[in-house]
Amino acid sequence: MASHIVGYPRMGPKRELKFALESFWDGKSTAEDLQKVAADLRSSIWKQMSDAGIKYIPSNTFSYYDQVLDTTAMLGAVPSRYNWNGGEIGFDTYFSMARGNASVPAMEMTKWFDTNYHFIVPELGPDVKFTYASHKAVTEYKEAKALGVDTVPVFVGPVSYLLLSKPAKGVEKTFDLLSLLDKILPIYKEVIAELKEAGATWIQFDEATLVKDLEAYQLEAFTKAYSVLESACSGLNVLVATYFADVPAEAYKTLTSLPGVTGYTFDLVRGEKTLGLIKSSFPSGKYLFAGVVDGRNIWANDLAGSLAVLESLEAVVGKDKLVVSTSCSLLHTAVDLVNETKLDDEIKSWLAFAAQKVVEVNGLAKALAGQKDEAYFAANAAAQASRKSSPRVTNEAVQKAAAALRGSDHRRATNVSARLDAQQKKLNLPILPTTTIGSFPQTIELRRVRREYKAKKISEEEYVKAIKEEIYKVVQLQEELDIDVLVHGEPERNDMVEYFGEQLSGFAFTANGWVQSYGSRCVKPPIIYGDVSRPKAMTVFWSSMAQEMTKRPMKGMLTGPVTILNWSFVRNDQPRFETCYQIALAIKDEVEDLEKAGITVIQIDEAALREGLPLRKAEHAFYLDWAVHSFRITNVGVADTTQIHTHMCYSNFNDIIHSIINMDADVITIENSRSDEKLLSVFREGVKYGAGIGPGVYDIHSPRIPSMEEIHDRINKMLAVLETNILWVNPDCGLKTRKYAEVKPALLNMVAAAKKLRAELASAK
Repeated sequence: MASHIVGYPRMGPKRELKFALESFWDGKSTAEDLQKVAADLRSSIWKQMSDAGIKYIPSNTFSYYDQVLDTTAMLGAVPSRYNWNGGEIGFDTYFSMARGNASVPAMEMTKWFDTNYHFIVPELGPDVKFTYASHKAVTEYKEAKALGVDTVPVFVGPVSYLLLSKPAKGVEKTFDLLSLLDKILPIYKEVIAELKEAGATWIQFDEATLVKDLEAYQLEAFTKAYSVLESACSGLNVLVATYFADVPAEAYKTLTSLPGVTGYTFDLVRGEKTLGLIKSSFPSGKYLFAGVVDGRNIWANDLAGSLAVLESLEAVVGKDKLVVSTSCSLLHTAVDLVNETKLDDEIKSWLAFAAQKVVEVNGLAKALAGQKDEAYFAANAAAQASRKSSPRVTNEAVQKAAAALRGSDHRRATNVSARLDAQQKKLNLPILPTTTIGSFPQTIELRRVRREYKAKKISEEEYVKAIKEEIYKVVQLQEELDIDVLVHGEPERNDMVEYFGEQLSGFAFTANGWVQSYGSRCVKPPIIYGDVSRPKAMTVFWSSMAQEMTKRPMKGMLTGPVTILNWSFVRNDQPRFETCYQIALAIKDEVEDLEKAGITVIQIDEAALREGLPLRKAEHAFYLDWAVHSFRITNVGVADTTQIHTHMCYSNFNDIIHSIINMDADVITIENSRSDEKLLSVFREGVKYGAGIGPGVYDIHSPRIPSMEEIHDRINKMLAVLETNILWVNPDCGLKTRKYAEVKPALLNMVAAAKKLRAELASAK
């Protein structure tokens, strides 16, 4: 009975690792304390898989921060600014690379493929001296073995490692990272030799970049790498894992003819086309690890459906060469359904978190081996049927409204420059108007009020009074600072997606459904299980209250449909775009209610629009088309005089700038200061942009307070490429995570810089 798990969450069922890390970073506990928590988590995971009957159990998928950073440590590829002097890399150097320290900044972090996990990007160049500097993989293999569990050590494959890297500062941007292959393979060989000596029989290389659009020379690097490793791996079974999408035909050919490889893992949830390739040509005598259990969602597997797929594959590869697996690492799903006490039984029966998915994998493997657990399969079939027929899932009115959207493009009737004129007549703003992105600092006191209200320890009346006082403070502060377009500060909101999800139908929430985003940071995505609608207004009460406190325009503050979608666990029984259109209609109702209540500026955040971009270029246009359309649906019904803003994070927009223009917002604010103003280069290259735009003038992710001169210079740089009459002045993102002691002086300097420029522009005229 052959079953395999690609990887497993590290944080622990109750985020034990998160709390241990943060305690260690704060100096409240020792390295030994942290190592003890980590060792306990690892052993409980190995034991859990072993008890469940899993044959191929992964090791080295645990990490104190990130698996790519672990590989960087293994290769000794420490950037020189961390002053590492050789020897085994310890916590000091490791966490400095991850988080920076008092004197030097952290390494860059970016999204892992198209997931919401972020990895630490290696910084490489021709002068890096690679050396075997972290024995973590071997240590963990031996640790499991001492517990009686024989594991499969997992590595980021050598070619993917280089393809995910970037040239270090000072290295030519055109530097060919793959030219370093000959320098890193000897270290992989050293590790392999140690693992063989320790008794390992299988080893797994994750080469997920094989699902991306690769050029011929990149594919050749895989052939070269595995030819070089072949002799070192003799006597070992080598598994190469791919995931997150189907493998393109050329890459499939390269992969299945790699020398010295025993088996391959394919994602058969997101990579259905790969099934066709396997059925038409699979190398004889090789193992197929079939990823039929979804590692990226929280839905229970359709066991009968998966079994049928597995049986069809058995006919191709042979009974003894088929292994049941997960579609990817379970890192991207929640840990254990056992800890969900608040979810009702019906919804719970539709779900499987990581611990349940391990059981599903084993249940399928047993069924293939002729030991099908009939009761288990029957319960699963009943849950699948209840989800299909539940009245909670289907709302006829919503289905109809969403279907009716197909015929229209949903564009506002007037073009953006005419709308901006109409809005200016009404709003009467100065040139270079100042604003902030939405949230203000969330103090300990404020979090306490929300927590007590949720626990019913204070009355609704007391809660409203406390929040109203907080909004008043924020409005007063902005007026004192002389900011032009105000926000209410969002004191009533826990999270920009959860806050809306809790008020929409079709959403469910977990108590412990945490998923690692990066380092110790976890997110708790809502679950969209049914048709989405808005039973009643969600933000009008607070926005109207805030607008009554000031004569200046008060922005309504909403999260856009695409961001709500991309930051949730989404139902898998209809296309994603259909769910997105439903959310768009719910937000449209809210926009129109805000307008009726006299709110003249409404911001609809699409922080995660780019996050949903598919891995392959051929699929970009379709995604961008429905994502941008969803945004336009939300505000197609407003008057020309109502100003629609949107906000986006993590600028890497240069390739999607035309889609951003196509959103047709009146004003867009964009995170910009951290990306060395890469964003502005788009406009330098002549992209014509006629709407309002506010590239962030300072980085809110850092406690540093920028000077007035620095912000002034930054705005001046923007004025070199953008028209004076469309430029807005604002921070990068919301201020929720900062302290007032940082926010006040930073905003004071921001407003002063804008005023200084207004005076200079006026005198230049």
